[in-house]
Amino acid sequence: MIRNARVSAVIALSCAVAGVGLVGCEDDSKADAETTAAASKKAGDQDLLTGTKKIEIGGQLVNVSCSGTPADGAPVIMLVAGGGDGLDKVAGIQKTLSEKNRVCSYDRLGEGASDKPDGPQTLKSTGKVLTAVLDRVAGDNPVVLAGHSLGGLIAARYAPDHQDRVKGLVLMDATSPTQTADLNKGIPESATGPAVALRDQTLAILHGGEPEKLTVPDGKVRSAGDIPVEVIHHGKQYLAEVPDYGPGLERAWTNGQRKWLAVSSRAKLSTAKTSAHYIYVDQPDVAVRAIERVTVQAVDSAASGR
Repeated sequence: MIRNARVSAVIALSCAVAGVGLVGCEDDSKADAETTAAASKKAGDQDLLTGTKKIEIGGQLVNVSCSGTPADGAPVIMLVAGGGDGLDKVAGIQKTLSEKNRVCSYDRLGEGASDKPDGPQTLKSTGKVLTAVLDRVAGDNPVVLAGHSLGGLIAARYAPDHQDRVKGLVLMDATSPTQTADLNKGIPESATGPAVALRDQTLAILHGGEPEKLTVPDGKVRSAGDIPVEVIHHGKQYLAEVPDYGPGLERAWTNGQRKWLAVSSRAKLSTAKTSAHYIYVDQPDVAVRAIERVTVQAVDSAASGR
């Protein structure tokens, strides 16, 4: 579990606050990707990666994991972890989903066992890495992206530009599309105490800080068409660390989840009632069912020619 997890939804980067300082996410031991056997799974003319392996993308190594066998015509599910998390964090839900699906995950540059970025990253550049990973793990197959926190934002920003490939989305407590404005409004310049450090250090990460050096600007939600989308919001309120501003931040976070509904004409919002920020950890059954529903709907849409 994340240390002091009540704050992790506010910063939307899967990190924690210790006192007034922003610290790293939980220090789980990382799986040594190089020691895990990687086999090949034939799909048409494509050799798709199976197991865990580092692949070279633009001269850098990206750690990737895939498991399970896809049914004919079924999308490959790609899990996109939150900031500060890697594929080891989503290993449990990947194992469950892979009983019926082909499921993959990866460490973005700066996370897990992947290389550190060689310079600043943007949503465009991190999207290029995701495209290269999908080329290797999905081939010509359709894809469902299931993202948590910052990973949800990345997935939702990526989908509109890749409608030929992305056929469904599941956004698990995704970072608000207006996170910077939400924080600046929710914790004003006049604020004092721990809330100030929370705001300033979170904004620093959103604006290109470690470990990913990824700049995440606010922006309008663009449409990815009529693909099936499920947006899942945490139901457990947990902002006691900043009592003067917590209620307002919770309202802004909820509004952020509603904003993501604009990503598709077939998007729907639900609440994981007993979950804090880590929905797929607190209520894995809720996350699994949502991802499987979207995957089935994506298959049905393809069959009907939508």
